[in-house]
Amino acid sequence: MSVKAPPSNTKSTATTPLTRNQIRGFWASWGGWTLDGMDSFIYALVLVPSLRELLPNSGIAATKGNVGFYGGLLFALFLLGWGLAFLWGPVGDKFGRVWTLMLTIVWYSVFTFLSALVVNVWQLAILRLLAGIGIGGEWAMGGTFVAEEWPEERRRVGAGYMHTGYYLGILLAAIANYAIGSHYGWRMMFAVGGLPALLLAWVRHGVAEPERWKRKEGVVRSWKIWRPFAALFSKALRRRTILNSLYMLASICGLWAGTVYVPAAATTLAEAAGRIGPLAAQFASGATMLVSVATILGCLAMPWFAEKLGRRGALGFYFAVMLTFIAVTFGKVFYLGATALPWFFACLFFLGFGGANFAVYTLWLPEQYPTECRASAFAFSTSFARFAGAGITFLVGAGVQRYGSLGIPVALTSIAFAIGLLLVPFGVETRGECLPA
Repeated sequence: MSVKAPPSNTKSTATTPLTRNQIRGFWASWGGWTLDGMDSFIYALVLVPSLRELLPNSGIAATKGNVGFYGGLLFALFLLGWGLAFLWGPVGDKFGRVWTLMLTIVWYSVFTFLSALVVNVWQLAILRLLAGIGIGGEWAMGGTFVAEEWPEERRRVGAGYMHTGYYLGILLAAIANYAIGSHYGWRMMFAVGGLPALLLAWVRHGVAEPERWKRKEGVVRSWKIWRPFAALFSKALRRRTILNSLYMLASICGLWAGTVYVPAAATTLAEAAGRIGPLAAQFASGATMLVSVATILGCLAMPWFAEKLGRRGALGFYFAVMLTFIAVTFGKVFYLGATALPWFFACLFFLGFGGANFAVYTLWLPEQYPTECRASAFAFSTSFARFAGAGITFLVGAGVQRYGSLGIPVALTSIAFAIGLLLVPFGVETRGECLPA
């Protein structure tokens, strides 16, 4: 099958009012992505206390090295599940964005809630893998919906707004850990993760499919389920699909093998400064809140960067920030001893701002593919690279076990952004182009 490359068009400068479906659909997608972010980060916040309880129950000593190793293993399994989320793409292309969005939300809600009931580390590992499958699919469906349903001149801002949801979710997870987890334990945090299922009534009864997809519905429903993937690797689209997956791999290394260790690093530094127990948990929550707020600011700034620097330039800017501050924060500041905490928190703002590189994909990916394979392209590019990311995350965990410290192993993940910066000029620039039909 051959799919022609999207044509270059001139974008309208008029401002079109948002319809009821566009507004409700945005809030449904944003809300799902918000609670998605909360669910995905709960484990990072409760990594240390949960493994300190579950490892002995599994016949494994809860040493610092083992906590690091098995923590990395569970992160890797979560990423493996997120990698499998690319399978949601063809489902969304064939059966619709809204229906698939609902299914992904209930999926990750159920498996996150069940994590509160585990009795050993292996049960938690299986549930984290299954939760990852649903969490990965929500971004692809929500991002595709907003891109297709919002007016052309508002898509750029819509993408930035939508991606703030994930980091607000992380902020909510940090607040919940501060108010709930530090007092009632890690199991209650996973129980709170079942809340996203409450969004289903809103999505089911208030949001219709985008008109763009409805116009192609007769075509895509007749396709075999694998056919959109074939389109992604047609001659016209193969290069951009491969590059987008490589860019995502760099981002994943920085987030899931890098900044996801911020709570654990903050806990370690707080305990070294004599702040133990609930105080250490509150420091971890504060660090996560700071990163989340900074990333939300980065998401809000993304449309401006994408317009002034282009899509490639915006991604390159965020990559450069991540490269610098992952290396400095974990390679230098983490080892400053008693004076580390203030500098660590100062660096976290920039680390968080650079984390908004993911928002670029919410804008850029839909602009590169036609409607009949857009959800599959989004899901594949944002999910498939996580298989390699899972391996790198596991290596970080192994490095923590070997060094007895997470500083150097995490700092080395900055190399991924150096490679990403070298690849950015080869991407397709879509600034000034309309969304392909």
